[in-house]
Amino acid sequence: MDNLKTLTRTNNSTSSPKALRFPFRSGSVYLLLAAISLLYSCKDSGTDPNAETDVAAAVETLNNALVDPNGELLKTLVMPQLTYGHSSGVIQNKEEFIDQLLHGTFDFLSVSTSDQTIDVSGNTAIVRHILSIQGTEGGPPGSSKIGIMLVFQKKGGNWLLLARQAYKL
Repeated sequence: MDNLKTLTRTNNSTSSPKALRFPFRSGSVYLLLAAISLLYSCKDSGTDPNAETDVAAAVETLNNALVDPNGELLKTLVMPQLTYGHSSGVIQNKEEFIDQLLHGTFDFLSVSTSDQTIDVSGNTAIVRHILSIQGTEGGPPGSSKIGIMLVFQKKGGNWLLLARQAYKL
């Protein structure tokens, strides 16, 4: 009986106490609660712990492809349903985006990002940053800064660009 805890409850209809017995050792309840807490804290949230690093690498690869465009590489970096919005309001699909980079009049000389944030939820990631651009459009080089929001989706183990919207600062 030393392994059982006894609780006594008085029933209002009778004056005799009733004993409730719980077959737990005193430390067992705390151990059980600790184990449950551990299981919930280790529960898979569905997000890869390396996801932010992998998304940041995808952003870097995409930015490098803006400066040194390669049609085959660009096709592997974006989803077929791509919607690519410029700060001017122009919206392009995948084919238009790639064609513009390969054959358009604007030439990215360099790009860099600042104030980047990455939020991952399952197989979707939202990236926000400021994009600093050095480029030319047939004349002397110029520079600009725009805000960017990117949406990536993980497909086949790779983070692919699904949507991009630029905005004027």
